[in-house]
Amino acid sequence: MSIRIGKISFWHVHAWDYTKQAQEHDDTVIAAVWDENPERGKKAADSLNVPFFDSLDDMLAQEDIDAVIVDAPTNVHRDVLVAAAKAGKHIFTEKVIAPTLKEVNEIITEVNNNGVKFTVSLPRLNDGYTLSIQDILSQGLLGDITYVRVRLSHNGTTANWLPEHFYNLEQCGGGALIDLGCHPMYLTKLFLGQEVTGVSANFGYVTGKEVEDNAVATLFTDSGAIGVVEAGFVNSHSPFTIEVHGTEGTLLYGTPEEKLLLKTNKAGDKGNAWTEKAIHDKRESAFHQWINHIQQDTVAAENVQTAVELTRLMEAANLSAKEGRVIRLAELNS
Repeated sequence: MSIRIGKISFWHVHAWDYTKQAQEHDDTVIAAVWDENPERGKKAADSLNVPFFDSLDDMLAQEDIDAVIVDAPTNVHRDVLVAAAKAGKHIFTEKVIAPTLKEVNEIITEVNNNGVKFTVSLPRLNDGYTLSIQDILSQGLLGDITYVRVRLSHNGTTANWLPEHFYNLEQCGGGALIDLGCHPMYLTKLFLGQEVTGVSANFGYVTGKEVEDNAVATLFTDSGAIGVVEAGFVNSHSPFTIEVHGTEGTLLYGTPEEKLLLKTNKAGDKGNAWTEKAIHDKRESAFHQWINHIQQDTVAAENVQTAVELTRLMEAANLSAKEGRVIRLAELNS
């Protein structure tokens, strides 16, 4: 039997991507639409040939709606996600879960209390280069990790292809870092492989928008290992780049080719040469994982933990840029 999905908003640039995934999956169907922008929502519902609901509560009250995909503005995530969980609907949502750790914890509490299946779109966790890097790190070929840097940037602002509402500070909770920078943030944390205890961030406003379009965040650990997260909307040819450095070796990806290169003292040549490593196939998408959790009555524990930590790091970065100081994560109100 098909899982019937209500679509909550087409605000986000990836909203139609997730809609398409639902349309293409054998076990799911888009069955209804609600949008905080009624004109946009009605247009989407008409194109999908499904009902549009003026009231989110009315859509969530429909017994034949099993689940929702959330692409609403970040600042209303807490309200719509809590409402969906209380209505017993399974939830797939765009990152970040919410702008603050306090809001995230309210959402997770309702998800757990109501037993709904919850998954967050963190797509680069499932990419082949990520899986390959994790595999190499698990073999200890880099020794103790000392430095991780991940950069992701595009020209969405300077080339004027990002929607105007992506520069709305109230709706978005920030700019380049909380949007595009989510990916390097969760990857940097993953590859560090240890608890981050402090965050420092600097924001640039190259095009004078309300939100930052150029950003860097530094993650601190008690071991002395450092993570650097870079994101921007103002760069035309900036390759997606990963560096992982350790006491015994280094991994490079995207410098600038999409190749994974390793040099390690633990190799036969004692690290005299760079070796190109095979890149794994992708894992199934977060959306497909979500459907599997619904069907198999399992929980996306690792995905949710990563997404909660992502909000914690983003909240700290935003606070650091605002106050001009290092934010200890223990300071955040949970």
